[in-house]
Amino acid sequence: MHPSESDLIYDWNRVGGGDIRPARGKVELDDETLRDGLQSPSVRNPSIEDKLKILHLIAALGIESADIGLPGAGPHVVRDVERLAREIVEQRLPIAPNCAARTVIADIQPIVEISQRTGLAIEASCFIGSSPIRQYAEGWTLDRMLRLSREAVEFAVKEGLPVMFVTEDTTRAAPDDLRRLYTEAVEAGARRVCVADTVGHATPNGARHVIRFIREVVDATGEDVKVDWHGHKDRGLSVINALAAAEAGADRLHGTAVGIGERVGNCPIDVLLVNMQLLGWIDRDLSRLQEYCRLVSDTTGVPLPDNYPVVGRDAFRTGTGVHASAIIKARQRGEDWLADRVYSSIPAALIGSRQVIEVGPMSGESNVVYWLRERGIEPGSELVKAIFQKAKTSPGTLEEVEILEICGAHGVSPGEPLVQ
Repeated sequence: MHPSESDLIYDWNRVGGGDIRPARGKVELDDETLRDGLQSPSVRNPSIEDKLKILHLIAALGIESADIGLPGAGPHVVRDVERLAREIVEQRLPIAPNCAARTVIADIQPIVEISQRTGLAIEASCFIGSSPIRQYAEGWTLDRMLRLSREAVEFAVKEGLPVMFVTEDTTRAAPDDLRRLYTEAVEAGARRVCVADTVGHATPNGARHVIRFIREVVDATGEDVKVDWHGHKDRGLSVINALAAAEAGADRLHGTAVGIGERVGNCPIDVLLVNMQLLGWIDRDLSRLQEYCRLVSDTTGVPLPDNYPVVGRDAFRTGTGVHASAIIKARQRGEDWLADRVYSSIPAALIGSRQVIEVGPMSGESNVVYWLRERGIEPGSELVKAIFQKAKTSPGTLEEVEILEICGAHGVSPGEPLVQ
């Protein structure tokens, strides 16, 4: 009998009841790639054809909702938003769409018109700054902010749109101001609110406390109101902040593909998906995650680093002799699950990938032997020695063409794989 995974991995994450759980039992995701993600000054706006492909991949990954644009920005955005909305209707995509809007009627009106023309209910995400520093810079009074919030929400509700009320920079805003703003919005008809860590200020402790506070505020209204978390990664804490927000009572978490967005970007929804899967919050097919991330990277011009988590080129590659040896021994046992975990906390199979063994200056001869056998090449001692010597004098991992040149010099070429 083979040992189970739990026999071989002692999980300190679960010690003392420390396993993270969403307080509300279920947490959904909102994909901001096609709106907030495109606000980066380094991003190239994808064609509508590519946006449609991205939309279909969002649906394929089971992401429940997506922000499809800010139509108040002009006719060019209206055109794309309407095309995306029609695709959701015509292809019956299981995506609940939303559109961003400032708390001004001029921004909400185009959403109303697109919704009416397509017959699709589009959630209006009405946002306004909330922190004292923003109020001071803008010269806003709280009374003015309350009035704008009420007028915007009431207009959207009257026009038949579901409304999410969003306070920007919530994680640096004063409790009394937040209480008044959220209460005003809920009383005006908003049935979803969003806590936005607009400048990536929050720590996990801050995320938990502000979500619990907002939950108390909206619950006190007596209405059934959902709470969202929208985080940026300026301090590199976006993923753990999102998980902490769900643990504290957030119903929906926002993110973007490969974390694109303003400044250093938004919470990477791909990494969030993987963590939610590993935590047991969701159970879905993530085999198209690489395709989704690479499409967004290619069409926006945002490079996908080799060492990017899960979908980066190096995520499941190793050229280190000790690591490769452990993977090879696991495979020799005929247990793919073991090979997938012995040197990885994330199974490559989760995203339809596999562990890859390369040959480089840190490799052992076992790397060379395995590399050759995978390509149907008999690992003769002279050939292995020649490749190994080349690797030890190389500044980096050998490219396939380099190894095949050595093979050719020894009169051998790839055939049927000798290792599965």
